[in-house]
Amino acid sequence: MKLREQMPELTGATEWINEEVAKEELLGKATLVHFWSVSCHLCKEAMPEVNELRDEYDDELNVIAVHMPRSEDDLDIGVIRSMAMGHDITQPIFVDGNHKLTEAFENKYVPAYYVFDEEGKLRHFQAGGSGMKMLKKRINRVLGIEEK
Repeated sequence: MKLREQMPELTGATEWINEEVAKEELLGKATLVHFWSVSCHLCKEAMPEVNELRDEYDDELNVIAVHMPRSEDDLDIGVIRSMAMGHDITQPIFVDGNHKLTEAFENKYVPAYYVFDEEGKLRHFQAGGSGMKMLKKRINRVLGIEEK
């Protein structure tokens, strides 16, 4: 995806965990879409920081997790559910067993982070396990929060 492109529709999930949401429900509020996988070590390391962002910006930011399988082993819904519980992923999880949303986002990485503004336009993208301070700065910028 290119910056300023509109968020794709959240369709094609093989399953939703926690709650199903539609793109229209997200508009009017900034949104963080976070791609992860059960087989990704960096994803597991970053999860507490993603959860901190979710909790800190509870009223201002939507957080959606997208489980992107990297192999056949990553398709077991029981394993996905168990890992989600074990890592306190309480936000909606789009299980992308057929890579429908992965393709719509043109995403190739886990973990990957997409920050959309309240109009649903992409304002920031980053991938990899580090750089959470940068992600928080970009979220703050989209939310109009002054850096201290």
